[in-house]
Amino acid sequence: MVVSTEMNKKTAILIGATGLTGGLLLNRLVLDERYVTIKIISRRPSGNNSPKIQEYIGDVLNLESFKNDFMADEVFCCIGTTSSKTRDRNIYRAIDFGIPSTAARLARENSIPTFVVMSSLGANPKSKIFYSRTKGEMERAVLDQKISHTYILRPSLIIGKRNEKRVGERIGSVLLKLTGFFLVGRLKKYRAIEADCIAAAMINLAKSKSDMQIVNSDMIEEFGI
Repeated sequence: MVVSTEMNKKTAILIGATGLTGGLLLNRLVLDERYVTIKIISRRPSGNNSPKIQEYIGDVLNLESFKNDFMADEVFCCIGTTSSKTRDRNIYRAIDFGIPSTAARLARENSIPTFVVMSSLGANPKSKIFYSRTKGEMERAVLDQKISHTYILRPSLIIGKRNEKRVGERIGSVLLKLTGFFLVGRLKKYRAIEADCIAAAMINLAKSKSDMQIVNSDMIEEFGI
């Protein structure tokens, strides 16, 4: 359900506000005058005290329990985990597939016209790689909801200041920074990308009402300028 009554005064739902990209997106939403209410659905407080923010703390794996509060103009989903943090594949799937797909269904049921979600470069429901297959299945489930303005972002390796250490990602980001100059044309989408650029792109895509649905890393950079 579209909840705003004034032109350009919007309500956003944000899932994943305590992660790297989600936290940066939250900061941008707070500073953006078009948003008067930001509903955060999370398992722990965001730490942001803006009067715009309404926090709904609980079990995000049971997103259905938030259905009555799932009213907004736009939904931003930045949820995700890693194999190092979540070794149980059932829980991993419940997070990376279950949360975004349920959020998209609730958005459709409550007539929210815009849904923006982070996926990953290489997402493919037929992939033999569990991570890529899970992301691909999530994308398919989200698109099946046929929300008017659906944007699935597929970033390459995300770089930015994280609270936890990810040695593999740190090494990968250094290598991609060194080789990024050579990644041109069709290879440009493999360049490492700043988390804040993704956050900016998510807002700009929601504003654009573009017909594009799958947004690869090179296009994310363009929307994130």
